[in-house]
Amino acid sequence: MRLFSMLVIAFLTAGPVSAQGVCGGSFSGFVEELGREAVGRGHDPDTVARFFSSVRQDPKVLAADRRQGVFQMDFTSFSRRLISSNRLDTGRAKAREFADLFDRIEAEFGVSRGVLLAFWAFETDFGGFQGDFNTRDALVTLAHDCRRPHLFRPQIFAALELYERGDFDPAHTTGAWAGEIGQVQMLPRDILENGVDGDGDGQVRLRASAADALMSGGKMLQSLGWRAGEPWLQEVVVPGGFSWSKSGLATQLPASEWAALGVQAREGRLADLPGSLILPQGRGGPAFLTYPNFRVFFEWNQSFTYVLTAAYFATRLEGAPEFDPGDPAPGLSGDEMKALQRKLDARGFDVGEIDGILGAGTRAAVREVQGELRLPEDGWPTRELLGRL
Repeated sequence: MRLFSMLVIAFLTAGPVSAQGVCGGSFSGFVEELGREAVGRGHDPDTVARFFSSVRQDPKVLAADRRQGVFQMDFTSFSRRLISSNRLDTGRAKAREFADLFDRIEAEFGVSRGVLLAFWAFETDFGGFQGDFNTRDALVTLAHDCRRPHLFRPQIFAALELYERGDFDPAHTTGAWAGEIGQVQMLPRDILENGVDGDGDGQVRLRASAADALMSGGKMLQSLGWRAGEPWLQEVVVPGGFSWSKSGLATQLPASEWAALGVQAREGRLADLPGSLILPQGRGGPAFLTYPNFRVFFEWNQSFTYVLTAAYFATRLEGAPEFDPGDPAPGLSGDEMKALQRKLDARGFDVGEIDGILGAGTRAAVREVQGELRLPEDGWPTRELLGRL
């Protein structure tokens, strides 16, 4: 109650502030600052005070944010962990159960059912577990933390707007540790912009209603640039002696050029679209062509391994075969990857955080340094490369 009283006084007596990017300091002071900014944005002071009443810093959120070692796994291991036979069977059953709904989504938003089924499966196990973190507390905790405040601070004000609409309960709305809500895990701002009343009951209930969640997810993907009727990923076979420097998301070629280089679809034909060749575990592992829609997946999640696994699972749900894992060179452990990132950073490459995760920046740096060392430029770090560095 003391914090609530302090907030009311602060909101009523202080003018608006510009606090973009501000983080850290005392938590109570940070919350007061958020309140002043909210009032400065035109929100009612009493409503703002009620919204932030009893807000608390959640150490479990911070622990979860720093505990993402699963993304250190290679693609084959990660995909086998997430794509079980039971999850495949359940996804196919859900596709039949909600066939009319998926037909409607494809007609209105152009998003293929396999894509939404993949996100529905990976985010909440088809709605079975949607997270039990208090959403308001999670967002304020992450905005106060100075790792990525610019990502989470705007979501607080979006949650406040949802509260004003009656679609958010600051004391009881729960979800993932990073503030996502509902069966396909959408952030408050995404709900404001793309929430759809899919079941026609007059409310957008992403936790309780699969129709609302899936329709909202479809609209969100469309808003992010999804192109109707186009594929997103296709497994391919790459010939020996290939110029591996052409792999990676930075290189995009028309299908005719990939075919001229000897790249063939494992099943069917290459789509008549520009594509990028990705080798998640180097030249000895699986190979895929990604098409323009693949890049939309990164708007949902920034992890390359997660995105590729979700995109691949979506193709499986629509009839594609299990990928050929090949025989890739062994990857690096988490500690070895961190050592590699430190060496690359020392050479001037932007690898981002030294986290042991093979992200886009690290892959690009690996490919460039492989060229310098006259190694095959496939973007896959090995112990040989680490030793050479």
